[in-house]
Amino acid sequence: MRLDDPWYDALASGWGELDGTGSLAPAGTPDSVAPQRGRSAADIYLEVQRGDAFQEVRRRYRRFVVPATLAFLVWYLAYVVMAVTAPGLMARPVAGAVNVAMVAGLGQFLTTFLLTGAYARHARLRRDRAALDLRWETQEMTRGFGR
Repeated sequence: MRLDDPWYDALASGWGELDGTGSLAPAGTPDSVAPQRGRSAADIYLEVQRGDAFQEVRRRYRRFVVPATLAFLVWYLAYVVMAVTAPGLMARPVAGAVNVAMVAGLGQFLTTFLLTGAYARHARLRRDRAALDLRWETQEMTRGFGR
């Protein structure tokens, strides 16, 4: 079975470009790079997974996701518990026909959007570059396997 990398752009690496004479320029193919002998792709992936760089990416992920998830769940459950146990408080008017429950419900939506933005920013600033470097490193180590 052949699995192609959906992120791989052949033209970006010089494939399929003209050599100036009107014919295609010769370029080495990934098939021409021999995999490292004695190691399977699974061994390489396990080695990368156990490596410090991968563990640091996972640690950064967990450092953001676990507290953010817990905070959001507490906020959501507080809304539900207050709606059930304190209907008088939730029905208290804030401005005109808008009550505390409506403000808190809209706050849930706002919190979701803010949390999504914070997650995207955190990923972009603290994880994406390291994860991309790991991806390229792993692809170079496994080049030629499964082809």
